[in-house]
Amino acid sequence: MSKRYQEYINKMLEENKAVFDEFKKIHDEYKDKGDIIQEQFNTVGEKILRLIQDYEDRLCANQERGMYNKFSGGLSEKFRSEIKNKFPFIDYIGLKVERFSLKKINIL
Repeated sequence: MSKRYQEYINKMLEENKAVFDEFKKIHDEYKDKGDIIQEQFNTVGEKILRLIQDYEDRLCANQERGMYNKFSGGLSEKFRSEIKNKFPFIDYIGLKVERFSLKKINIL
């Protein structure tokens, strides 16, 4: 039997297949290129984070109102953990990469 948070993740991925396919492609590319595509990763990832937050809110909304409200935090953690298993670099969305360089000093 599938757990409720897994059902919501599957529902989210199915209902937003095109967006998650685009993110999956850039996520896999991010493993290799990292800093080079950070800006693009942030742009696409921003949409993904909004979707994840929306589905997480839906999942926990009923729990918070009922007598099981103390379990809603755990449910949220399981949901986020499962997302992180699918997309390990999701926490890197929003990073700002600054180019670092030192000026060469000429000693006479």
